[in-house]
Amino acid sequence: MDLESLRKHSLFGGIALDALKRIQPLLKERDCPAGEFVVREGDHGGTLFFISGGSVEILKHVPGSADDLRRLAVLGVGDTFGEMEVIDIQCCAASVRALEDTTLLTLTNSDMYRIYEDNVETFALILMNMAREISRRLRRMDELMAGSLRMQRGEPDSGESRCGGCEVTT
Repeated sequence: MDLESLRKHSLFGGIALDALKRIQPLLKERDCPAGEFVVREGDHGGTLFFISGGSVEILKHVPGSADDLRRLAVLGVGDTFGEMEVIDIQCCAASVRALEDTTLLTLTNSDMYRIYEDNVETFALILMNMAREISRRLRRMDELMAGSLRMQRGEPDSGESRCGGCEVTT
């Protein structure tokens, strides 16, 4: 992946061009055909994935549901996944399946440690960007949960909420 495309990924926001040049060789490319699971819930994690082509769906095991897997999200070019497992070093919290032929770039925990050793400021920026992405997703899930609870109580769901001056539309 060229440096300009790399700069467009949210996790590399604010990263200097010379730092990106040192990160670029750490990125490994992985092609996944449509329907292939990239990771499965419960697998050992520790890899951060950047979608450079195609799209994936995030699936969660839900006992008692018709097909046992529920779609939580669809991610496409420019999105990332695997942040939680890189940060908390636990097993994968959900499964990820390619919806179409998909090209991914990966960074492992070991690669992240190399970035830390090379430039702690760059490492800190990447972690802050990961935290922002996780926070955005958590806010979205909070809104979806609140809407679901309103519907269970028979209340109309306006699809909007306000928090500290920002507006979130579901």
